[in-house]
Amino acid sequence: MNQIIELISAELECAFEKAGYEKKLAKVTLSNRPDLCEYQSNGAMAGAKKYKKAPIMIAEDVVNYLEDSTCISEATAVKPGFINLKIDPAFVADYLNKMNEDESLGLSKPENPKTIVVDYGGPNVAKPLHVGHLRSGVIGESVKRICRKAGHRVLGDIHLGDWGYQMGLIITELRKRQPELPYFDDSFDGEYPTEAPFTIGELEEIYPTASAYAKEHDEYREEALHSTYLLQNGHRGYTAVWKHIMNVSVADLKKNYENLNIEFDLWKGESDAQKYIPDMICRLKDEGFAHIDEGALVIDVKEESDTKEIPPCMIQKSDGASLYGTTDLATLVQREEDFDPDKVIYVVDKRQELHFVQVFRAAKKTGIVKENTELKFLGFGTMNGKDGKPFKTREGGVMRLESLISEINDKMFEKITDNRTVEEDEAKETAKKIAIAAIKYGDLSNQAAKDYIFDVDRFTSFEGNTGPYILYTIVRIKSILNKYREAENEMDALKVSEAHSDSEKALMLEVCKYNSVMQTAYEEIAPHKICAYIYDLANAFNHFYHETKILAEEDKDKQKSYIALLTITKKVLESCIDVLGFEAPERM
Repeated sequence: MNQIIELISAELECAFEKAGYEKKLAKVTLSNRPDLCEYQSNGAMAGAKKYKKAPIMIAEDVVNYLEDSTCISEATAVKPGFINLKIDPAFVADYLNKMNEDESLGLSKPENPKTIVVDYGGPNVAKPLHVGHLRSGVIGESVKRICRKAGHRVLGDIHLGDWGYQMGLIITELRKRQPELPYFDDSFDGEYPTEAPFTIGELEEIYPTASAYAKEHDEYREEALHSTYLLQNGHRGYTAVWKHIMNVSVADLKKNYENLNIEFDLWKGESDAQKYIPDMICRLKDEGFAHIDEGALVIDVKEESDTKEIPPCMIQKSDGASLYGTTDLATLVQREEDFDPDKVIYVVDKRQELHFVQVFRAAKKTGIVKENTELKFLGFGTMNGKDGKPFKTREGGVMRLESLISEINDKMFEKITDNRTVEEDEAKETAKKIAIAAIKYGDLSNQAAKDYIFDVDRFTSFEGNTGPYILYTIVRIKSILNKYREAENEMDALKVSEAHSDSEKALMLEVCKYNSVMQTAYEEIAPHKICAYIYDLANAFNHFYHETKILAEEDKDKQKSYIALLTITKKVLESCIDVLGFEAPERM
């Protein structure tokens, strides 16, 4: 189904051509003066120089050919050469009815769907998730859902940090505490225990203890480095410990991500890429892509057009150890082999941009990915507290993500139970949904690359540009539709008719923007544009609601049209919050 702006543009192109001008001048945009018109075109201004004519004369010529338009009810030429457009109410109603009949709400699907991998999450195992992990998970999940909504095959990969020095630290500390365990007996050749020798709570204490101790004791640090080396070279006992670490950590990570409605299709980690590294390095050496520079193996990625220094991509240290660049390139080798993706999107801290410039260039230069494979870096800013500094606990420490979710859940539960009498189980479930909306909308309504202030009081408000406000609007619509249904009215085959008021037409036009907004959000990888849209849509609905008697309307045909409009409005809002990663309760 064509976007409404495409249909209007087609009409204008026709008018420009009939008037003797190039159709490419017929660009249509939303009006920046909605009090005067709904859409506008500035093409006459752009054509003035070529046609040596005053812009207003070109605009008047074009307007003459819009009198019989099927979608434009009023076209006006305004000095110095603007074309102001008002859309035909019958055309708008027909467009909405077509959207309502389409299970995709008019969103066109691509003829050749792409395979897209979204790399997001990226936590290190054996550590609790903290607020610093929030943005990658929330933004990445939304990007994955937006790409799926656009009709593509999308795989979300958590890409765990599961193979580095932290593993050696945990093994070393565990051996220090429990040397009698069979994992540390090189002569042991039996089956290792199936139960882990630690809980997630103990594991989360072991790592920071070992890390702090290693910083103060060089001998312990060397021991941990050696343990890392042995693990990465197949030590049987250490591999068994590593598997325990992975099982315990992943179970905990799944629980925490599930609380945020975040799901991964792939639970891959740095360890999965290791088997690809030796052959990759051999090929890069043999084909002359990699060379030794000050003892390290590097790939030059500098380009003539660079305006700043881009260092070589280092893939092996002088002692033979791999680096993040090595692992990221090997992961691309694996993804090419397993999925042959058309696009890979990395949702990571924007401070890692240089690293990914190096990796992307190295991957393209060496043929690790095909020339037409798109590698996209979506860098996000910092989540800060009201003081403008990275978000902390009241005591000044890094807040666990679990604690943040729990704190906001409690705040929402308190608000719900203060306002009305409701069953405790329902209140808890409702509070959880509103809390997730508050957290996710609070994050996603900001452009990803920008730092933002995480203001719990503002984000949990039921008023203003917040997740709870959006949910409250949806719940209000649900309530009206339920009351209409309970009055034994038929809901099937209802149609939207021409608008009866300015506020109704404004709402209808907002709903019509759905597919163009979703397309733009996909093309620009911009969840914040969906947030801006549903805030405008919620405001348009509430304006219409406050000045319209919907259930008390005596004209049944008019009322049926209202109910049809509310139905499509609810569908659009629910589709949008679904791609943002949250859902609306039945009551609030």
